[in-house]
Amino acid sequence: MQRALRWLRRTLAVVFGVPVLIGIAMSLVDSYRRRGKKPKPFPTTPPETVEVGEVGITTYTFGQDVYADMLGAIGRAQRQVLFETYIWKGDEVGEQFKAALVAAAERGVEVYCIYDGFANLVVSPRFKRFPTSLKVLRYPVYGAGWRFFDLRRYGRDHRKILVVDDTEGYVGGYNIGTAYETEWRDTHVRVTGPAVQDLRRAFADFWNLHRRRRFRASERPLLVETASAWEPRVRFHRNVPRLWMFPIRGMYIEAINRASRNIWMTHAYFIPDTDFVEALTAAARRGVDVRLLVPLKSNHVVADWLSRGYFAQLLEAGVRIFRFKDAMVHAKTSTVDGSWVTVGTANIDRLSLTGNYEINMEVIDPDFAAALEEVYRTDESNCIELTRGEWEARDLHRRFTEMVLRPLRPLL
Repeated sequence: MQRALRWLRRTLAVVFGVPVLIGIAMSLVDSYRRRGKKPKPFPTTPPETVEVGEVGITTYTFGQDVYADMLGAIGRAQRQVLFETYIWKGDEVGEQFKAALVAAAERGVEVYCIYDGFANLVVSPRFKRFPTSLKVLRYPVYGAGWRFFDLRRYGRDHRKILVVDDTEGYVGGYNIGTAYETEWRDTHVRVTGPAVQDLRRAFADFWNLHRRRRFRASERPLLVETASAWEPRVRFHRNVPRLWMFPIRGMYIEAINRASRNIWMTHAYFIPDTDFVEALTAAARRGVDVRLLVPLKSNHVVADWLSRGYFAQLLEAGVRIFRFKDAMVHAKTSTVDGSWVTVGTANIDRLSLTGNYEINMEVIDPDFAAALEEVYRTDESNCIELTRGEWEARDLHRRFTEMVLRPLRPLL
């Protein structure tokens, strides 16, 4: 029995330990090679506003544009600012947001901030000191405490939300930092009208769920009074690990299974589960125009290699794969059949779909779908399409690397 257990432990150490070591080595080498390299300019689509009932939706594809409007909104705030981000760099852009939030609080605006502790470990502790006029919740690096085996307490706060008063809200893929301002291609949206209340509730629910880790039990919860009016064509889906709620994955699979004409997806990291891959390949085989747009080289080299492990199956089914060149595409968007759209924070991987706190907006509207399809076409103009012949001709060491790293898929 002991011999069998030793054999099992050694086997597991090899199966998972070797890929982890190789992944770490690949990341270090890739980081060294990237030193001093700057991404090249890429095409973008100017901000465009579409009205969906009483909800106005403005789409941003360039950091300077969305940052300018977000800072302007904070500067106009009169009552309340709710700000949540995954990464908040202590650089020039990060300082601009911090200064704007502090200035709002000093003029009497109620300012709440949330940021993820793990994502900002490398940010200077000095930057993360905030005046008491701001209510700041640092989502902990480790939140399970003594509950080591409670998987509900391990998700990261990957959301990016800004809500100003009752007038406007922002959500999407953009973190806060100078590099994201001009060097990354991402997608964010600004909403007005009844949809703002949904974002306010999303922020308040997260704050109240986690506030006791940061504030005294006597600290009153964040209460938001929201109107009963809502726009049924615009919905927000939230992954909440603590409550074991992961509706975003189901939203995607349902939309893919309903598709009859086209599915155009843009994702920074594409490491789906088996059901997700089967839904896409089944759609392609029934004649749906399925397109996947991913980075040619992302900021996480291991994620790139894991993603490539699915390419053979997708290409064989007829899925077209486009690789965005010369810059990082970090958007998380999809359109289906010219009527269904989602924009949000969730990638197609285990961490986003069944692990992290995420939020995606779902919109059913042909005009907004047309706007996002135009964004997709612009991005596609900066892509290299991967053909089936090219993929099948890849060399032996690439095939070997994909095979060795495969055990890491469930972890990412």
